Amino acid sequence: MNIHLLKIFTVLALLSTLNVGAEPDSAAPALAKMFMYIQPIEYSNPIYLWQPYTSYWVAQGPLLEAQTLPKFSQVYGDVSLCESNQSGQTLVWLKPRILYNPQVQIFYGKVTANVYSGMGHFVARYVGESSLHAYLDFKADDSVARTYALALDSLLKKMQADTALQAMVTNANPMSTETTPCSMVTLLPVPKIRVMFFRQQSC
Repeated sequence: MNIHLLKIFTVLALLSTLNVGAEPDSAAPALAKMFMYIQPIEYSNPIYLWQPYTSYWVAQGPLLEAQTLPKFSQVYGDVSLCESNQSGQTLVWLKPRILYNPQVQIFYGKVTANVYSGMGHFVARYVGESSLHAYLDFKADDSVARTYALALDSLLKKMQADTALQAMVTNANPMSTETTPCSMVTLLPVPKIRVMFFRQQSC
Protein backbone atom coordinates (compact mmCIF):
# COMPACT_ATOMS: atom_id res chain seq x y z
CA MET A 1 0.00 0.00 0.00
CA ASN A 2 2.77 2.43 0.91
CA ILE A 3 4.53 1.74 -2.39
CA HIS A 4 1.27 2.35 -4.29
CA LEU A 5 0.70 5.70 -2.54
CA LEU A 6 4.30 6.70 -3.21
CA LYS A 7 3.81 6.10 -6.93
CA ILE A 8 0.63 8.20 -6.93
CA PHE A 9 2.36 11.11 -5.18
CA THR A 10 5.27 10.88 -7.60
CA VAL A 11 2.95 11.07 -10.62
CA LEU A 12 1.05 14.03 -9.13
CA ALA A 13 4.30 15.85 -8.47
CA LEU A 14 5.43 15.35 -12.08
CA LEU A 15 2.09 16.60 -13.42
CA SER A 16 2.31 19.65 -11.18
CA THR A 17 5.79 20.42 -12.51
CA LEU A 18 4.62 20.11 -16.11
CA ASN A 19 1.68 22.45 -15.49
CA VAL A 20 3.93 25.07 -13.93
CA GLY A 21 6.26 24.94 -16.93
CA ALA A 22 3.34 25.21 -19.35
CA GLU A 23 1.77 28.30 -17.77
CA PRO A 24 4.02 30.88 -19.53
CA ASP A 25 3.37 29.21 -22.91
CA SER A 26 -0.41 29.36 -22.45
CA ALA A 27 -0.38 33.15 -22.75
CA ALA A 28 -0.07 34.56 -26.26
CA PRO A 29 3.09 36.66 -26.68
CA ALA A 30 2.58 40.40 -27.09
CA LEU A 31 3.00 41.66 -30.63
CA ALA A 32 5.51 44.30 -31.65
CA LYS A 33 3.86 47.67 -32.06
CA MET A 34 5.19 48.21 -35.58
CA PHE A 35 7.02 46.15 -38.18
CA MET A 36 8.98 47.75 -41.02
CA TYR A 37 9.12 45.94 -44.36
CA ILE A 38 11.74 46.62 -47.04
CA GLN A 39 11.62 44.43 -50.14
CA PRO A 40 14.51 41.97 -50.62
CA ILE A 41 15.16 43.49 -54.06
CA GLU A 42 16.34 46.68 -52.34
CA TYR A 43 19.18 44.62 -50.88
CA SER A 44 20.05 42.41 -53.83
CA ASN A 45 19.64 44.81 -56.77
CA PRO A 46 21.77 47.95 -56.43
CA ILE A 47 20.93 51.05 -58.45
CA TYR A 48 23.38 53.03 -60.57
CA LEU A 49 24.34 56.63 -59.87
CA TRP A 50 26.87 58.49 -61.95
CA GLN A 51 28.66 61.70 -62.74
CA PRO A 52 31.40 62.32 -65.32
CA TYR A 53 34.39 60.05 -64.64
CA THR A 54 32.66 58.48 -61.61
CA SER A 55 29.98 55.85 -61.14
CA TYR A 56 28.54 54.28 -58.03
CA TRP A 57 26.32 51.28 -57.32
CA VAL A 58 24.18 51.65 -54.20
CA ALA A 59 22.22 48.92 -52.42
CA GLN A 60 19.37 50.94 -50.95
CA GLY A 61 18.12 48.35 -48.46
CA PRO A 62 20.99 48.30 -45.93
CA LEU A 63 21.41 52.08 -45.92
CA LEU A 64 17.67 52.70 -45.52
CA GLU A 65 17.35 50.05 -42.81
CA ALA A 66 20.17 51.56 -40.76
CA GLN A 67 18.35 54.91 -40.69
CA THR A 68 14.82 53.54 -40.32
CA LEU A 69 14.96 51.56 -37.09
CA PRO A 70 16.41 54.26 -34.79
CA LYS A 71 14.19 57.00 -36.21
CA PHE A 72 10.93 55.02 -36.05
CA SER A 73 11.82 53.59 -32.63
CA GLN A 74 12.30 57.09 -31.28
CA VAL A 75 8.75 58.00 -32.34
CA TYR A 76 6.82 54.74 -31.93
CA GLY A 77 8.84 52.78 -29.40
CA ASP A 78 8.56 49.05 -30.12
CA VAL A 79 9.63 48.82 -33.77
CA SER A 80 11.23 45.85 -35.53
CA LEU A 81 12.26 44.86 -39.01
CA CYS A 82 10.03 42.32 -40.77
CA GLU A 83 11.41 38.81 -40.93
CA SER A 84 9.56 35.78 -42.32
CA ASN A 85 6.10 35.29 -40.76
CA GLN A 86 6.34 37.76 -37.90
CA SER A 87 3.18 39.78 -37.26
CA GLY A 88 2.70 43.19 -35.73
CA GLN A 89 -0.01 45.63 -34.75
CA THR A 90 1.02 47.92 -37.62
CA LEU A 91 2.88 47.06 -40.83
CA VAL A 92 4.82 49.71 -42.75
CA TRP A 93 6.10 48.96 -46.25
CA LEU A 94 8.96 51.34 -47.09
CA LYS A 95 9.93 52.03 -50.69
CA PRO A 96 13.13 54.04 -51.23
CA ARG A 97 14.23 56.01 -54.24
CA ILE A 98 17.35 58.08 -54.80
CA LEU A 99 18.68 60.11 -57.71
CA TYR A 100 21.81 62.15 -58.24
CA ASN A 101 22.12 65.26 -60.39
CA PRO A 102 25.80 65.59 -61.36
CA GLN A 103 25.35 69.10 -62.76
CA VAL A 104 24.42 70.60 -59.39
CA GLN A 105 25.93 67.86 -57.16
CA ILE A 106 22.65 67.12 -55.36
CA PHE A 107 21.23 63.84 -54.09
CA TYR A 108 17.42 63.64 -54.22
CA GLY A 109 15.84 61.14 -51.86
CA LYS A 110 12.31 59.84 -51.55
CA VAL A 111 10.82 57.29 -49.15
CA THR A 112 7.23 56.13 -49.56
CA ALA A 113 5.45 54.38 -46.69
CA ASN A 114 2.33 52.28 -47.19
CA VAL A 115 0.84 51.70 -43.74
CA TYR A 116 -1.41 48.75 -42.90
CA SER A 117 -3.22 47.67 -39.77
CA GLY A 118 -2.25 44.38 -38.18
CA MET A 119 -5.21 42.79 -39.99
CA GLY A 120 -3.84 43.91 -43.35
CA HIS A 121 -6.18 46.82 -44.03
CA PHE A 122 -4.60 49.70 -45.94
CA VAL A 123 -4.52 52.80 -43.74
CA ALA A 124 -2.65 55.54 -45.60
CA ARG A 125 0.29 56.40 -47.80
CA TYR A 126 2.96 58.90 -46.81
CA VAL A 127 5.87 60.32 -48.78
CA GLY A 128 9.02 61.93 -47.42
CA GLU A 129 11.41 63.77 -49.74
CA SER A 130 14.83 65.32 -49.30
CA SER A 131 17.79 66.84 -51.09
CA LEU A 132 21.44 66.97 -50.10
CA HIS A 133 24.35 68.77 -51.72
CA ALA A 134 27.28 66.35 -51.83
CA TYR A 135 29.79 64.82 -54.19
CA LEU A 136 29.30 61.34 -55.60
CA ASP A 137 33.02 60.59 -55.51
CA PHE A 138 33.42 61.38 -51.80
CA LYS A 139 31.90 59.04 -49.17
CA ALA A 140 28.91 58.22 -51.34
CA ASP A 141 27.49 55.75 -48.80
CA ASP A 142 27.40 58.45 -46.14
CA SER A 143 25.70 60.89 -48.51
CA VAL A 144 23.03 58.36 -49.47
CA ALA A 145 22.42 57.50 -45.81
CA ARG A 146 22.07 61.19 -44.90
CA THR A 147 19.70 61.73 -47.82
CA TYR A 148 17.48 58.89 -46.61
CA ALA A 149 17.67 60.19 -43.04
CA LEU A 150 16.31 63.56 -44.15
CA ALA A 151 13.57 61.89 -46.19
CA LEU A 152 12.56 59.77 -43.19
CA ASP A 153 12.40 62.89 -41.01
CA SER A 154 9.97 64.41 -43.51
CA LEU A 155 8.01 61.16 -43.65
CA LEU A 156 7.68 60.84 -39.88
CA LYS A 157 6.45 64.41 -39.53
CA LYS A 158 3.58 63.61 -41.88
CA MET A 159 2.79 60.37 -40.06
CA GLN A 160 2.78 62.12 -36.68
CA ALA A 161 0.47 64.80 -38.04
CA ASP A 162 -2.14 62.17 -38.96
CA THR A 163 -4.32 61.89 -35.86
CA ALA A 164 -6.15 58.82 -37.18
CA LEU A 165 -2.88 56.94 -37.59
CA GLN A 166 -1.65 57.99 -34.16
CA ALA A 167 -4.90 56.74 -32.59
CA MET A 168 -4.65 53.41 -34.41
CA VAL A 169 -1.08 52.82 -33.26
CA THR A 170 -1.79 53.92 -29.69
CA ASN A 171 -4.99 51.91 -29.26
CA ALA A 172 -3.85 48.70 -30.96
CA ASN A 173 -4.41 45.56 -28.90
CA PRO A 174 -1.00 43.98 -28.16
CA MET A 175 -2.61 40.56 -27.52
CA SER A 176 -4.70 40.44 -30.71
CA THR A 177 -4.53 37.25 -32.76
CA GLU A 178 -5.96 38.85 -35.91
CA THR A 179 -2.74 39.76 -37.67
CA THR A 180 -1.09 39.62 -41.08
CA PRO A 181 2.39 38.09 -41.37
CA CYS A 182 5.20 40.16 -42.85
CA SER A 183 5.57 37.70 -45.73
CA MET A 184 2.14 38.77 -47.01
CA VAL A 185 2.85 42.51 -47.18
CA THR A 186 3.43 42.60 -50.94
CA LEU A 187 0.04 40.92 -51.48
CA LEU A 188 -1.85 43.59 -49.55
CA PRO A 189 -3.79 46.32 -51.38
CA VAL A 190 -1.86 49.38 -52.52
CA PRO A 191 -3.24 52.88 -53.15
CA LYS A 192 -4.24 53.77 -56.66
CA ILE A 193 -1.86 56.26 -58.22
CA ARG A 194 -3.56 59.08 -60.04
CA VAL A 195 -1.83 60.04 -63.25
CA MET A 196 -1.89 63.77 -63.92
CA PHE A 197 -1.36 65.22 -67.34
CA PHE A 198 0.09 68.69 -67.69
CA ARG A 199 -0.45 70.85 -70.71
CA GLN A 200 2.64 72.74 -71.75
CA GLN A 201 2.07 76.45 -71.55
CA SER A 202 3.03 78.56 -74.53
CA CYS A 203 5.62 81.23 -73.99
